Amino acid sequence: MMNARRRLAATALCAAAGLATLGGCRSKGDIVVDQGVGITAVRSRCPAVGIPDYTGDVTLFRGAEKTAGNIDVVAAMTNVRSTCSEDSDKVFANVSFDVLARRTDPSGARQVTLPYFVTVLQGGTSVVSKRVGSITLDFADGAVRAQARGEGGAYIDRNAATLPDDVRDRITRRRRAGDFDAAIDPLADPEVKAAVARASFEVLVGFQLDDAQLTYNATR
Repeated sequence: MMNARRRLAATALCAAAGLATLGGCRSKGDIVVDQGVGITAVRSRCPAVGIPDYTGDVTLFRGAEKTAGNIDVVAAMTNVRSTCSEDSDKVFANVSFDVLARRTDPSGARQVTLPYFVTVLQGGTSVVSKRVGSITLDFADGAVRAQARGEGGAYIDRNAATLPDDVRDRITRRRRAGDFDAAIDPLADPEVKAAVARASFEVLVGFQLDDAQLTYNATR
């Protein structure tokens, strides 16, 4: 499921920038590999963070028919944020998010509990870990809206998120005009490209949906 629907639909955060150059996140000696040949910039070991397509909202229905008239509760995940620590042999990313919900029947106080996942993805395709939690929304009597905050954490091996020295050198080596490889993007080399992918991680959060809910989100 994650491999087929993993495209990020939400923000990559400053503290969790995997392959992005972001002001205020610079660290001397890190690199960004998508800014041109041999340019030294920022590449953090911290993972990018986002919500995969079709998993950022969920619709609950009254009864089996999935029609507008049968909608019971609609909830959406937003305000995804991350803090990241690289101080040990494990990189730790803590992800927080808000869930905003609306119900169609405001009568009576009610609790609605929704499951969500936190998944670590390596190289864009390989699921390293997945944890499932739950978040509870409290609707007051007469209220149609509710809000709650959830969070989850993920560990990533520091060595796995670090580019090998030889690959780093091939990317950042200064090239002079006239060098045979001066105009060649090092990422065009399959070995370099594969090494960068292996060292690239994402932490993805979203609602834990069943097949019917995923189909509804993808086709509505």
